[in-house]
Amino acid sequence: MESFEEKMARVLGERVEVVDYDPAWPALFEAEAARLAAFFPPGSLQSVEHVGSTAVPGLAAKPIIDILVGVDDFDLILDQVAPAMEQAGYDYFFRPDFGDDGPRYPWFIGRDSSGVRVSHIHVALIDDLSQWNRVVFRDYLRDHEDAALEYAALKRDLAARFADDREAYTLAKTTFIGQAVARARANA
Repeated sequence: MESFEEKMARVLGERVEVVDYDPAWPALFEAEAARLAAFFPPGSLQSVEHVGSTAVPGLAAKPIIDILVGVDDFDLILDQVAPAMEQAGYDYFFRPDFGDDGPRYPWFIGRDSSGVRVSHIHVALIDDLSQWNRVVFRDYLRDHEDAALEYAALKRDLAARFADDREAYTLAKTTFIGQAVARARANA
């Protein structure tokens, strides 16, 4: 059995790669969303959204489908959903939002049959604004091609600089994302 430390080292040790947009990504989201529905008890899913760069047509991205799942109650997820998804091969973490002191949420990594990371499933309380900013950011990039192009260039640069440091890659994007969300909310 893999220890938590070993699992973290394995997950964080996977390289960051940004690729050109793949028009198959929306269908991959639909397939993964359908697969996820089997793990959640009836009525527990309040929302399932395709977020992240793979949800923005034409945008370069890591070839990993980001899915935001909205629920009313984490206890159900922790008690029933997480064990079932782990049994099915997902990596599961109850991770902080930002920084080690932030609020925590259930997060899963889905893999294909060869073990390659193909999805990130972020489970958020339906009223957790910080998590739902992912939808605001997605919509902002869909509506602002100039921002999407700037973000793609940033991601390619960061992937080249931090190919072996997933945490640094993610952290280096936060200022851009935060500014875009603020602009979107100010214009709403």
